[in-house]
Amino acid sequence: MGSYGDEEIGKGLPGSPPNYSIFRYNSPLVQVGLIGLVCFCCPGMFNALSGMGGGGQVDHTAANNANTALYTTFAIFGILGGGIYNILGPQKTLFCGCSTYILYAGSFLYYNHHKHQAFVVVAGGLLGIGAGLLWAAQGAIMTSYPPHDRKGTYISMFWSIFNMGGVIGGLIPFVSNYNRTTAASVNDGTYIGFMVFMAVGTFLSLAILHPSKVVRNDGSTCTNIKYSSVSMELVQILKLFGNWKMLLMVPASWASNFFYTYQFNNVNGVLFNLRTRGLNNVFYWGAQMIGSVFIGSIMDYSFKSRKTRGLVGIIVVGLLSTAIWGGGLAKQLKYSRDDVPDYIVLLDFKDGSKFAGPFFLYFSYGLLDAMFQSMVYWVIGALADDSEVLSRYTGFYKGIQSAGGAVAWQVDSHNVPFVNQLIANWALTTISFPLLVALVVLAVKDDNKDEVGAAKKVAIPSNLDISTTVDNPNK
Repeated sequence: MGSYGDEEIGKGLPGSPPNYSIFRYNSPLVQVGLIGLVCFCCPGMFNALSGMGGGGQVDHTAANNANTALYTTFAIFGILGGGIYNILGPQKTLFCGCSTYILYAGSFLYYNHHKHQAFVVVAGGLLGIGAGLLWAAQGAIMTSYPPHDRKGTYISMFWSIFNMGGVIGGLIPFVSNYNRTTAASVNDGTYIGFMVFMAVGTFLSLAILHPSKVVRNDGSTCTNIKYSSVSMELVQILKLFGNWKMLLMVPASWASNFFYTYQFNNVNGVLFNLRTRGLNNVFYWGAQMIGSVFIGSIMDYSFKSRKTRGLVGIIVVGLLSTAIWGGGLAKQLKYSRDDVPDYIVLLDFKDGSKFAGPFFLYFSYGLLDAMFQSMVYWVIGALADDSEVLSRYTGFYKGIQSAGGAVAWQVDSHNVPFVNQLIANWALTTISFPLLVALVVLAVKDDNKDEVGAAKKVAIPSNLDISTTVDNPNK
């Protein structure tokens, strides 16, 4: 199936939807589901690997340096990724991005035997390039393919599928290292398992359609532009740094990956033994599925006005953030970098009440992560509907996010006190909320206003055969 011609007759006009199945291969539902599966296999498994603390190694140095290289290149190619996506299209962009995940997992397999961190660091830098491409493409697909009044639902669907990768990925080290309760690096089978999933995701990325070929149920396509150029993309990307909408998002973008280092290394990696870290990640990423569905329903269904839904969603996440980081501070005051639990008495999932409190805190961090990021993606998606524009917006978001991540890994490598890291994370997320409120108030339009505007601009002739138009893009 093709897309509309240049005139895009009847795009987005409510009240006249063609009778399309939502399970068409070129429907937004199927395509967002496919990108969810791609991310299930690649960044989902990467998240499970990182969530063990130190990439599954006792010594976190190699993983910290690799992640610094990763997020440094990610910051650059996250910003450039939207432009690259507009030039190459989703299949080439995603295939190149996904392939770097396999190399990264393989570098830790190599490190298990040779303890040379140079390969791990180089693989981390290459993964940053690949991740920038993948997440720019993912962001464009997730925010532009769905209908504008159901973006929260589609975002939560993607987030649930994607984080199931972290759930399954967490089971791999839990099962394969079940009998290893003392300090140890994960075994070879764990890394090989991750690599198999990542290879599947790489080839699955070839099933993603170009936005011009994706047709929503109202007959509209996801982009007005049929092609782009390097010069055009460079100019548009540079303009983002002076775009007031993007500037209001900088604290939220920076914060949204900054807390991973603290949570993975200094909570999960410090308080729990090896097998329990894997189990914790099952629930950390499982909590993300719950959180994304919860916030997605609020931001799509809670009120008629889209602007009101956005404001309520931000307030809910802000209140939950305050409660969870407050609980984290209470726990953090009981241990420090200079006074960490001895490896012999690290918490195990069989420790009952001693395990329950720290486990629930880590679970809550996962819940908050999904709600915070889903909220930000919803706001981005509410700023525009066109895939080309949103690919740049999400690329900017991922680029700033990754710059924050690069700094966070080096902060930990320089032995900054745990409590200082927690306070920095709490402050960054808190600053984000009033700025996002301002962005929603100033830039997000209500659904009914958009629909009225669309109705005034275009009308579908009563004798038009829409299904024929969709099947033949030359008509």
